[in-house]
Amino acid sequence: MSAPDLGGRTIVVTGGNSGIGKEAAVELAAIGASVVVAARNRAKGEAALAEITSRSGSERVELADLDLASMKSIHAFADGFLASHDRLDVLLNNAGLTLRKRAETTDGFEMVFGVNHLGHFLLTALLRDRLVESAPARVINVASDAHRFARGGLDFDDLMATKRFRPFLTYSRSKLANILFTRELARRLDGTGVTANSLHPGFVASNFAREGDTGALGNLAMIAGRPFAISSAKGAETSVFLASSAEVEGVTGQYFAKSALAQPSGAAEDDEAASRLWSVSEQLVH
Repeated sequence: MSAPDLGGRTIVVTGGNSGIGKEAAVELAAIGASVVVAARNRAKGEAALAEITSRSGSERVELADLDLASMKSIHAFADGFLASHDRLDVLLNNAGLTLRKRAETTDGFEMVFGVNHLGHFLLTALLRDRLVESAPARVINVASDAHRFARGGLDFDDLMATKRFRPFLTYSRSKLANILFTRELARRLDGTGVTANSLHPGFVASNFAREGDTGALGNLAMIAGRPFAISSAKGAETSVFLASSAEVEGVTGQYFAKSALAQPSGAAEDDEAASRLWSVSEQLVH
């Protein structure tokens, strides 16, 4: 099967300076897309930009500053993008983090929930109209099968984990939020020509959660699982598939793994929770 031609398409990749985000940016640029790599760290972003340009053989790659832990930064990125780009074909919400200790964003949100969910929620809202104008367009949210460990669903009484912060559960809930957000976004975009899907990239051998962020137990789990991990390039395959394949044209509100439809947890299919999360998120970011 020949690779799709994304010539003329514009794609934003958050966290495109490392891991699966960088690999996705390389592949998408290589098949013709103009790629905007959104990164928090300017120095790392510039190094990644040089690598992506070299490996993809494309000059249609650019770097933009974006700190998902700052609503001011998100607004600045969106304003800059909208002023300089007349179309947005794919928004790949890829960036994410996990932490061992509770921290807060500049706006006072718990950091993991704030970056993994609220930051992307706000970014998507700010770019929504450009996506609709560019339709058919796609929103892709990188979630994780870790969402299955949030068996009780989201704790709407403690979304900011102020009562009790448990690193892996907090991360799992943020990934559950990604899927719930995707479902509600797909519902709200129905009829616009813009689709929204989420995905599990696999257990990836990247720098994610390798710097003590998950605590001693998390570190042991990462080390034990490492021989079974896949490469960042392999982990990026489903993101690239959802961004480029004609097979998923018109498919929306779904969860994917290994470039195929997958079944998320029951909590991830709770449309009442999805609607409630949307309402709460709107109140928090506005």
